Amino acid sequence: MKDDGELVQAYRGGDPRAGKELVDRYYGRVLGFFRNKAPASSNDLTQRTFLGCFEALDRLRDADRFRSFLFAVACNQLRKHFRGKRRDGDHMDFGSVSAVDLDPSPSGVLTDRQEQRLLLEGLRRIPVDYQIVLELFYWEEMTAAEIAATIELPVGTAKTRIRRGRQLLEKALAELAGGGAVLEATVSDLEGWAAGLRHAARSR
Repeated sequence: MKDDGELVQAYRGGDPRAGKELVDRYYGRVLGFFRNKAPASSNDLTQRTFLGCFEALDRLRDADRFRSFLFAVACNQLRKHFRGKRRDGDHMDFGSVSAVDLDPSPSGVLTDRQEQRLLLEGLRRIPVDYQIVLELFYWEEMTAAEIAATIELPVGTAKTRIRRGRQLLEKALAELAGGGAVLEATVSDLEGWAAGLRHAARSR
C-alpha cells in the first residue's frame, strides 16, 4: 500500500487513481470531523473539503503532510460554514462559541453507549476551537505538533489548547450528567471512550 506522500506525487503526475485512493482513505475521517459539529451539512462539507483540497494541492510543499493539509481545509470549511449562519459571522470568536450554539441539531455520530453519547454532547458544548483540537487528538490521533501544523498555531499553544480543552470538556460533562456513575466512568476513561467513538464517527 502506498503512503500519502506517494499517492500525492502520483496524483500530481497525472494518475487519477491516486486521487481516488486518497479520497477513499480519508472520506470517512473527514465526514466524522463534521458529523459532531455540523451534522446536517456534514456530507456537503466533506465534498467541499475534498474539492478545496485537490484544487489547492499545488500549495502542499511536503507531500507526506497531506493529512494535516486536508484537515486544515476541513477546519476552514467549517469556519466558513458557521460564519455564513450568523449576521455577525465575520467577527465570530470560535474560542468562545460552541457547535451547539451554532447548530443545535443532535450529533450525527451514532452510538448505543450512554458514556459515548455523553461525551459527544460534551464535545459539542465546548468552544469550537477546543472541540476541533480534542477531536483531532482523540479521533485522528494527531500529535500536538501535527495539530499545530493543521490549525497553524505554535506547538506550545496547541499543547495548552489540548489541556484547556480537556478541562472544559470535563466541566461540560459534569453539567450534563449532574454526577453519578456514568459521569465517573466517562471521565475516568476519557481516552478509551473517545477512541471507541473513532469508528462510529467514520462510518459512512
